[in-house]
Amino acid sequence: MPESDSGRQPGWREVFAVAAVAVAVVLGAAILTSLLPTGFQEFVFHTPIAILVLIVGTGWLLWRISRRPPGAPDSSDR
Repeated sequence: MPESDSGRQPGWREVFAVAAVAVAVVLGAAILTSLLPTGFQEFVFHTPIAILVLIVGTGWLLWRISRRPPGAPDSSDR
């Protein structure tokens, strides 16, 4: 497998850690949503709020990636 410019590829442990965090966040959101009053639950389920959150989150992530100067160390290098 060719190495990236940083010289380090993520391993299975990192991939599984990210996957576990993603699953935990989704389960946490489902649990928190179930604890909301019925009116708020209807708002969450009947409006495109999840789509808006995904669009804003993706935009923020792309903005952050584009603002990193070339050759700048990642936070994982510290």
